[in-house]
Amino acid sequence: MLNQPQAPAVELSGVRRLLLAETDTPRLTDEQTATMQRRWEAAVAANPSLFDGPTVVCAGLEWKDSETLLLTWYRATYRLYVLRLDPVHAVSAPSVFVSVAQPTDDGRLLVGRMASSTAAPGRWQLPGGTIEPPETRAALDVECLRRHAALELAEEVGREVTPGDLELWTVTRGDWGNVGVHFRAPTCPADVLAEQYTRLVSAESAQGRTPELDRIAFIASDVDVAGLGGRCADFLPVLAARHAASGTTDQPHMGR
Repeated sequence: MLNQPQAPAVELSGVRRLLLAETDTPRLTDEQTATMQRRWEAAVAANPSLFDGPTVVCAGLEWKDSETLLLTWYRATYRLYVLRLDPVHAVSAPSVFVSVAQPTDDGRLLVGRMASSTAAPGRWQLPGGTIEPPETRAALDVECLRRHAALELAEEVGREVTPGDLELWTVTRGDWGNVGVHFRAPTCPADVLAEQYTRLVSAESAQGRTPELDRIAFIASDVDVAGLGGRCADFLPVLAARHAASGTTDQPHMGR
């Protein structure tokens, strides 16, 4: 997700069931392929941390009924996203990502700032990341997304949660049509989360690695987002407002 415009994401309210179906990858013209290669090389030269790994691209969203959303997707690599920026050969290539809303037992929400070594340095967001496609012929479903979300929470914050404990919370659509599938974790004391994050940073630093989040903070609502300083993911104010409105009373408590 490179050089995206900052516009408010839209929550797709009412999603209780999410279905995913794979479709064929669209073919690019020779001109589009050449433009993509040129733009990708320029992007990597500007930010060597960019990685051209496999990714899931949204081909469409369709409501099957009032609570069921069908997401059609195809396989690509990250370099396809730079083609969205071209004024002549642009393609629509919305990414699909997951995030985890990790509430504290005093009503706040954990957020993190992306490190300088990432593709979005300085951006505040919830723990999470883009989705990689499964092995060929393997199905991509909500359980796959749930496992990926739990892995992102562990890798970025040091918080280990059983995937089954993550509740499908909501779905958003934002910049470039990017689709976010957002899960909600059980509540946990803020000091425990801070301790787990500190241990993660120490362990990563000891092995010569840079943590993906260079800082964490806790916010109570969308009003607090502006006080974080710097830019934020387009979906963060929307989810912070949802968190403030829903509260944490329906969440089971998890300690250490």
